[in-house]
Amino acid sequence: MTNRKYLTEYVSSFTHSLVNQGIMNVVISPGSRSTPLAYACMKEEGLTVYRQIDERSAAYFALGMAKASGKPVMLLCTSGTAAANYFPAIVEAFYARIPLIVVTADRPHELREVGASQAINQINLFGSHVKWSVDLPMPEEDNRLDFLVRHLHRSVKTAMSEPKGPVHLNVPFREPLLLDFEQQYNSTDEIMHLTGESRLPVSVQQFLEETVKTDKGLLIIGEMTGKMPSEFWSFIRKLNWPVLADPLSNVRSNIDQSCKDLIIDSYDAILKSEVFKGSMVPEAVIRIGPQPVSKPLTLYLATAKPKTYAVFDESPMMRDAQSVVTHHIQASTDGLWQLPISTKTANPYTDKWTAASELFWKLTEVHCNEKLDEGVLAKILFDELDHCDLIVSSSMPIRDTDTYFKSTERDVMIYANRGANGIDGVVSTAFGVQAAKQRPAFLFIGDLSFLHDMNGLIASKMQQTDLTIIVMNNDGGGIFSYLPQSKEERYFEELFGTPTGLKFQDAAKMYDADYAAVETKDQLREALRKGKQKAVKIVEVFTDRETNVRVHRELWNRLIEELDRQ
Repeated sequence: MTNRKYLTEYVSSFTHSLVNQGIMNVVISPGSRSTPLAYACMKEEGLTVYRQIDERSAAYFALGMAKASGKPVMLLCTSGTAAANYFPAIVEAFYARIPLIVVTADRPHELREVGASQAINQINLFGSHVKWSVDLPMPEEDNRLDFLVRHLHRSVKTAMSEPKGPVHLNVPFREPLLLDFEQQYNSTDEIMHLTGESRLPVSVQQFLEETVKTDKGLLIIGEMTGKMPSEFWSFIRKLNWPVLADPLSNVRSNIDQSCKDLIIDSYDAILKSEVFKGSMVPEAVIRIGPQPVSKPLTLYLATAKPKTYAVFDESPMMRDAQSVVTHHIQASTDGLWQLPISTKTANPYTDKWTAASELFWKLTEVHCNEKLDEGVLAKILFDELDHCDLIVSSSMPIRDTDTYFKSTERDVMIYANRGANGIDGVVSTAFGVQAAKQRPAFLFIGDLSFLHDMNGLIASKMQQTDLTIIVMNNDGGGIFSYLPQSKEERYFEELFGTPTGLKFQDAAKMYDADYAAVETKDQLREALRKGKQKAVKIVEVFTDRETNVRVHRELWNRLIEELDRQ
C-alpha cells in the first residue's frame, strides 16, 4: 500500500467515525495542510460542508450552528496562525458550554520548531479553554485505525458530556497531501456507548417538595437553547410562583396562555425600585441554567440571600459568582417538572409581581408612543417578529432585549453569546444559527460589534442564507454612557465613546445586501415589513447616545415613582 493509500484510509476513517457519532456539519476554512481532511469531508455523504474564508468567523459560525442545533459541529483549518484565529470563539464555546470538534491540521514532527513555514506550537494551543486536547498520530504504514476511532469517540463524548464544550484534535500530515478518490473505504469497528436514565434521588425530591411549599418563592430561568416541554407549563401552573424569565430562556415566547400572568419579563426594570425590592424578599429560589443577564436581579439576590437558593445544573461546575447558592442539584430539570406537588390556587406574593409587571408594560406603551430612542425602536423590532430566530449582540442590544421583549405566543427563539459576553464574532454566529435552523433570522447588533465581525458577511456568498441585520448606529460604545465613567468627561469619548463616523451603506453594496437607513419609528416598521430581495438585508438605525440614556432613564424613573407610591 502506498503512502497515498494510507492517507486515504486514515482520513476516510476519521470522517466516517465522526458521522457515525452524529456529526452532521463541518465548517472548513481553505488551506494546504488540511487538504486530506477537507477532501475527506467533501466526499463523506453524511457531512454537510460549510465554507468560511476567515477562521475567526468560521469558528463563530460553527458555534452558532452548535448552539442552535444542540449538536456538535466540526471545525477544520490548516496549520499556523489559522488555528490561533479560532481562539475567541473557543473561549466563548467553553464558557457557554457549546460542543465543538476543533480539528487543526499540523506539520509533521520533523518540521516543528525548526523554522518551517506555517509551523507554530499547536499542541495544547487552546490551553484550559477546551475540555480535552490530543495530538494524533500521522497516517503511516502501521495505521492504527482502532486507536484513531477510539480517540474520535472520546472527543465527541467529551464534547457532549456535561458541561458540554469544545475539544481539540491536532492532526499532523506529511506531504504529499492528495487522496486516492477511487479507493473504497473499509469500515472500522465502531464503539457502542450505553447510558442510563437518571431520576432525582429521593432525598433531593423530598427537599424540593418541602421547598416549593412556601408562597414567597421565585423560579428563575436562565439561558436555554430549546423550547420548554409541556411539563414545564403544567409545573409552573401548579407552583404558582413568579417565573423570572431571562430573554435567552426562550420562555418569553411560545408561551402557554394559561401561564401568561406567571411569566415576569420586566423584572430588570422592576428591581430598580429599592422599595419594591425591600418588600419582596423571597424565602426560596430555584434557578434553572446560568444567572440571567440582568444586573439588578443579580444585586437583588446577593442582598436578599434567600434561605434556600437551589440551582439545577447537569454539570458539577457551580455557576454562583455571588456565593449565594445554598443547594447545587446536578441533575436534569426533567425531574423537577415531574415533581408531585399540589396546585396553589392563590398567591399574594405572585400577584404583587404580576401587578408590577403589568404596570411596567402599561407605562411602556405610553412611553413608546411619546418617545424615541434605541429602546423604543427595539420594541418595534420585537413586536414585528414571528416564526423566526433573533440573535442578539452583547452590550446594549441584550439589555434592551431584556427590557423590551414582552412575553408572547409568537414563535421567536432568542440566542446570544453570553459565555464570555464579548462583542466579537456575532455576525458569524448569526449566520451559523440561521444555517442550523433553516428559517428566517434577525440579528440585533450595535455599530461597534458589527464592525468587529463585518467580514463575517462573506458567509452569505458561500451558502444560502436568510438574515436581516438591524444595526443600532449610535456612533460608538453606547453602553458606556450608562456606566460611572460617563460622569467623567475627560477622555470619555476617546477611551469609551470611541466614535468612528462610519455608516454601512457601502458595506451592504460590497456584500450585495439590501440596505435601508432608518431614523424614525415608521421608517423602521416599513423597512422590516418590506420584503427582502437579497440573502442579507441591513437595516441601519441611526440614534443618539445621549438621547438613549436620557429616554431609557425616563421610563425607569417613571416606573420607580409608581412602584414606590404603592
